[in-house]
Amino acid sequence: MTDFHQALRSLKVWDTELPGFDPAAAPPEPLALFHDWFTAAVAAGQTEPHTLSLATADEEGRPDVRTVMLHDADARGWHFASHATSAKGRQLAARPEAALGFYWPVQGRQVRIRGRVSVGTPEEAYEDLHARSTGALAAALVGRQSELLDSPETLAEASAAAWRRAREEPDAEAPTWTLYVVEPAEVEFFQGDGERRHLRLRYRRTEDGWTRELLWP
Repeated sequence: MTDFHQALRSLKVWDTELPGFDPAAAPPEPLALFHDWFTAAVAAGQTEPHTLSLATADEEGRPDVRTVMLHDADARGWHFASHATSAKGRQLAARPEAALGFYWPVQGRQVRIRGRVSVGTPEEAYEDLHARSTGALAAALVGRQSELLDSPETLAEASAAAWRRAREEPDAEAPTWTLYVVEPAEVEFFQGDGERRHLRLRYRRTEDGWTRELLWP
């Protein structure tokens, strides 16, 4: 057995006491339950609960995935941001559909979201960026996300210049910075169970609102 396989086989899943979950008591819409689970993950000490996996597809239908940060979750949907010129930005322009995945192992919980993606206004993108840290602004000002990079030294120079500008011009604009909103068609909540009797509750949007369905694990 290789070191990789030995390490892989040695790992435990949810080596902690997991919370209960009663699907029958879940709210009629998914947003309230997401807010509850998110705040519970924060209270339980989950590391970076606001990070999520974002899945998109390119023009040829090939899937792509990466980790991004949640910027909001409201009646419109789940918000994240990036450069419109990035790989994900180009993919969303060609195919405005996405899937999101949150994983909070400290409580054995996952949340999966699928839906159409809309673009916020330039004003919303500006407000989103400038509500964040100086470092976030500096990173946005560097730009050129997903482009080829010739060396780490080039990145260091561009980053240093962006940091200087972010400190000197805290209201500076990053023209390609874009706010995206995933408008949910389906939201699934997964509660792990130590006996593998996992609970899966799916909300599915219909013409009359939301339908709740239990799924086999």
